[in-house]
Amino acid sequence: MSYDRRFGYLTQRKIIYRQNPITDKPSQVFEWGVYYDKGTYQCYELFRSKAKITTYRSLKWHLLVIWYLNPQLDLKNFTEVASYLCNKENGFVQFYVPLLVLEKIIVEVNTADLEKPPKNKLRKIIFNDNCTLSLQEKLKIVGHIIGKTKKISESDIYDSMLFINESNRKITISNLSKALGCSTRTIYRTMSKNLKKEKMLLNEQNEKV
Repeated sequence: MSYDRRFGYLTQRKIIYRQNPITDKPSQVFEWGVYYDKGTYQCYELFRSKAKITTYRSLKWHLLVIWYLNPQLDLKNFTEVASYLCNKENGFVQFYVPLLVLEKIIVEVNTADLEKPPKNKLRKIIFNDNCTLSLQEKLKIVGHIIGKTKKISESDIYDSMLFINESNRKITISNLSKALGCSTRTIYRTMSKNLKKEKMLLNEQNEKV
């Protein structure tokens, strides 16, 4: 059984799970969003896509980000939030999380250096939350901007993957090459093993929704 995410609890507790870059300045600002020529690691967008948390490694990263973005939480409150997210029926995780495993992850997160931002993927194009552009329009913008650089990077591919996933379409090499205006060979050559795994997970999660 697939459960929809229940955001009500997070909203009531005023839990932050998305944050735009704080100190990084965009190269260009548009009505639809912003563009970072060199990319930014400061964009955190948890639960943006429909893909659920499928591994303990991903779970720990999500909890690290929650802990980092919500410094007002004490250990007791953070534990309550973590327990809520790990309840499969609330729609955030794809698997059952044993209590002992959750307690171990909470200890590891609690002892982490919260002054240091959690590792994150590089992003170049960030659309506004209230952006009403269609997938085709977003991908056209991505292709136009990235096309000017004449070199496709992993962050460019990752951005396109997220946009395609948000529209409930399957992420394929062909779709990515069309979006970025490059050959499929370029996509194959640029994608790392981690990015290929991310593509597979996003597609699998979309099939289950």
